[in-house]
Amino acid sequence: MAPSGKRRPASIYRTPAGREAITEWCTDRLANWPVTHERRVITAHGAPTHLVVAGGGESTVVVLPGTNFSAGAYLPLAAELASRCRVVVADLPGQPGLSSGDRMPAAGRLAWYGRWLTDVVAQFAAGPVTVVGHSLGAAITLAADSGHVRHQVLVSPGGLVRLRITPAVLLASVAWLVRRSPGSSARLLRLMHSHHHHVPRPELVEWMTLVARHVRSSTDPGHATIARHDVARTVAVGDADVFLPRHRLAPAAREALGARLEIVDSAGHLVVDEHPALVAELATGAG
Repeated sequence: MAPSGKRRPASIYRTPAGREAITEWCTDRLANWPVTHERRVITAHGAPTHLVVAGGGESTVVVLPGTNFSAGAYLPLAAELASRCRVVVADLPGQPGLSSGDRMPAAGRLAWYGRWLTDVVAQFAAGPVTVVGHSLGAAITLAADSGHVRHQVLVSPGGLVRLRITPAVLLASVAWLVRRSPGSSARLLRLMHSHHHHVPRPELVEWMTLVARHVRSSTDPGHATIARHDVARTVAVGDADVFLPRHRLAPAAREALGARLEIVDSAGHLVVDEHPALVAELATGAG
């Protein structure tokens, strides 16, 4: 289920009860989601992988969440995409959600995830495939060598430059990890949004509080391995992204990918939550 190594990796969950709390939240969110969908569990590159499948059409969009997020936290984006195409939202193995809870070792992690994504896409490639990767999900997207993928949409992409950690972000992150309260979760989420979005969605506050209480959080995804150079790419970032300032990300995207950086107004690091319709348009309006 994980990169090389003889020992079974430790769980990302602090306790079995904590895993159950995460499972219950995800299951309840999906059960109450009004969009017609199905849930599937597949084995991809040896890892049990939970997928949410909705919508229809000839093209498929695969969505990969960022660090500490799950498919259940991306339902606004999933709903926008489901109204336009077939969408598959994955819970990443090694991240909180309904997929494998085994922690991924740092060595070779992105290469492993790249092979995992190639396997996922191969099992759903009934037609043209676009992958929307957010943050860690974008770094994984870059690492995949799937010939089925025609378009990569990299939103607030990890792996191109190191995340900027300002004193405000550091203080909010420490408070989130130590206090594990709704208040500290809301404070961190406000920093991850732009100043135009003062109140995070209550569902995200609930989710981040559960993650702080029950999950051993992972860190910066590290440097991305770019497996393909023959694929169309769209790279986008919020104009107020505190982790990935556009003046640092733009030259990295140009040099590493030959791509121009799209700037999303009134958005922070959580572009996918602040502007789901715009992200859906980037995914389905190109090519």
